[in-house]
Amino acid sequence: MKASENCIALIESSEGFSANPYKCPAGIWTIGLGSTRYEDGTPVKYGDKPITIGRARKIVAATLASEYEPAVRRYVTVPINQGQFDALVDFAYNAGAQNLRTSTLLRKLNAGDYEGASREFGRWVNGGGVVLQGLVTRREKERRLFISA
Repeated sequence: MKASENCIALIESSEGFSANPYKCPAGIWTIGLGSTRYEDGTPVKYGDKPITIGRARKIVAATLASEYEPAVRRYVTVPINQGQFDALVDFAYNAGAQNLRTSTLLRKLNAGDYEGASREFGRWVNGGGVVLQGLVTRREKERRLFISA
């Protein structure tokens, strides 16, 4: 399974686009559509040259294919549909694959508690130690995508 256009659209709408590097609320240098690394894995840093939206989309596609899609396929041990896969890939892209791996969300999902897993998205709304409305909105979109089908 691969991330669908629904996943890409969720990333784009949640992240917004920045041609120039910026520090996200967690203090990490980021560029494009929320990318912390370029296609080759090089970390984003202050002073990097601006990028286009086209390049930002290529970076996201490369990152999803090399890191986040494989992580979801590796960590999830129960059957999931495309919406669930997309929601989990977006979650991992935003919160990190390691956070997905160690989450109660994944534990509940792998125990077959799909409903319980869907409720866990709403627990991941902090950035830099504070509740961020953008994360509240994003997690609700992920939850809705997860339960769709």
